[in-house]
Amino acid sequence: MSTTQPVFNGTSYDLTGPVDAPVVVLIHGLGLCRDVFADILPAFADFRVLSYDLYGHGASAPPPNTASLTVYADQLAGLMGHLGIASAHIVGFSIGGMINRRFALDHPQLVKSLTILNSPHDRGTDAQAVVEARAKSVRDQGAFSTFDAALARWFTPAYLATGTGPALVRQWREVVDAESYAQAAWVLANGVVELTGRDGEITAPTLVMTCENDSGSTPNMSHNITADILNARTIIVPDLQHLGLMEDPDAFSAPILTFLKGS
Repeated sequence: MSTTQPVFNGTSYDLTGPVDAPVVVLIHGLGLCRDVFADILPAFADFRVLSYDLYGHGASAPPPNTASLTVYADQLAGLMGHLGIASAHIVGFSIGGMINRRFALDHPQLVKSLTILNSPHDRGTDAQAVVEARAKSVRDQGAFSTFDAALARWFTPAYLATGTGPALVRQWREVVDAESYAQAAWVLANGVVELTGRDGEITAPTLVMTCENDSGSTPNMSHNITADILNARTIIVPDLQHLGLMEDPDAFSAPILTFLKGS
């Protein structure tokens, strides 16, 4: 966990970088925490960076109401208001890329741009049933019921055998509040419904990225997200899987920085 942990309304966060620089907000994925972005932070030295833990994750308290994309979007809006941030570039990974889309729909005046990383969209009937079954397993059997299978989906075999990422992911999963995790897993499974069919409703400049072999947030899904958003474009990172962000941080930080500086 991060050592400096100011808290607002139960949300633990870090705010770093030049005070007068444009703000970039980083939203992590399910079962993780804000430290998932640790290896890309040095590349963002020219920005003011706000990273925080979603409700029930990391050092943040459980959600005040039943979890939903709107609850998570309002968590960020409240935090930005508390910190006096008028608008920001919003970067979201996985469920974070669902939250930042909901945020852009609900609070468009707070958004300078969106970066949507390895985030799901319409899965189709069969894949949707699989994800809902995982969410039910988490509810019935606990946060680690799907963990080993998840690691195989998230990391390449070589990195899974030798990299430090899997051990970190396990540590982060261990501190997630069980009920908060079960609720968030259900949001990840079902929140895509409220994000599809929103053609043209999000108008902020948008970068959509995923990895070639991400089975849960596929290249086709990323292209479909891009098609729904004005001023959006897609980048597909070769070879990697869902947590390519940890496996090859430079493959993400370089194109994100190019996009942000162009926005």
